[in-house]
Amino acid sequence: MQLTTEELDGGIMRITLDGRLDIEGAQKIDLKMNVIAGSAQRLILDLSGVTFLGSMGLRSIVVPAQAIKRRGGKMILFKPSPMVNEVLRAANIPTLVPVCHDMETALAALA
Repeated sequence: MQLTTEELDGGIMRITLDGRLDIEGAQKIDLKMNVIAGSAQRLILDLSGVTFLGSMGLRSIVVPAQAIKRRGGKMILFKPSPMVNEVLRAANIPTLVPVCHDMETALAALA
């Protein structure tokens, strides 16, 4: 699992994940995600490169999202593949963290 960050206009942080978000992948990104969640106010988590999403991967998404929300911020899940989107829906994650499939919608949701 690879994690890259990019600062977008308006103070929005974009995190791009690439690979399998299974137990091993979650272990690789958990610390970085929690550090970013400690300071980010508006975050886009780009899941377009995630090829597998397991239960530990779900945790790696939900815990930082909750931390950001507690501080009054917002996090968006961006462009998950159909398989990843199905896992998110089965786990009812979109009720906690919005899912957007295009950048215009994602940016509007963070406004």
